[in-house]
Amino acid sequence: MLELRPSCECCDTELPPDAPNAMICTFECTFCKDCVDNRLQGVCPNCSGNFSPRPVRPTSALKKFPASTVRVHNPAGC
Repeated sequence: MLELRPSCECCDTELPPDAPNAMICTFECTFCKDCVDNRLQGVCPNCSGNFSPRPVRPTSALKKFPASTVRVHNPAGC
């Protein structure tokens, strides 16, 4: 199950579970679409992988399987 991290690792923008602009790599590194496109040029700074849009977890499933509250913020890696 995906963690659904709450923010962009680069700019710390809020990315709630239903955020249409959340992007992830295969290791679930999480960034906003703006950082992926304009700062990272589509390459994850942590694993060198590419990004895909993060799936949206239905609200009904969030009660049983909540999103992560752990923020990962590493502006130096951007």
